[in-house]
Amino acid sequence: MAAGEHGSEVATIDPADLPDGAVVTASGRVSAAEVYKDPTHADHPFSPVQLSRLDEALTMASRETGLRFSVYLGDLGADATARAAELHGELEGTTEAVLVAVSPEQRVVEVVTGPEARLRLPDRGAKLAVMSMVASFKESDILGGLLSGLRMLADQAGGRRRLH
Repeated sequence: MAAGEHGSEVATIDPADLPDGAVVTASGRVSAAEVYKDPTHADHPFSPVQLSRLDEALTMASRETGLRFSVYLGDLGADATARAAELHGELEGTTEAVLVAVSPEQRVVEVVTGPEARLRLPDRGAKLAVMSMVASFKESDILGGLLSGLRMLADQAGGRRRLH
C-alpha cells in the first residue's frame, strides 16, 4: 500500500470574479444558474400564470355548459377553415366540442362546433365572440381576447343540460 500526500488547500474565489447567476457555496463549490432554452419549442406566447388563467377559463366554460371547449393558437396553413375543421375532428367528443382556432400571423379566427354544440351555440353568438376577440387581438392582448371570447361563448351556450 502506498501513501500519498493529500492537499488540503482550497482555492479562494473572489465572488466579484464570478459571472451573473453564480455563487460560491459554503463548501467552496461554485454553483451557476443557466438559462435553459428548449430547442424543440419556440418562444411561448404565454407565461405559466397566463396559461393557468387560460386553463381555468377552458375548464369553467366546459364545466358550466357541458360542452368541450378547446383553443388552438398557431398557424392554420393555406386553408384555415379546413385546418380548423381537421383539428376539431381530432378532439375527443367532437359532437359537443367547441374549438377556437387562432392564427395571429394570418389574422384568422375560426370557431368550429360539433353538431350538439352547434344547437346551443348559433353562428350569430359565435360571430359576436369572434368580434370581441379580434378587438382585443388588435390591441395585442391575445390572452384577454381568448378569455373574453371563451366567456362569451359559454354565456351563449347556456348552462349544462340535465337529463331527468
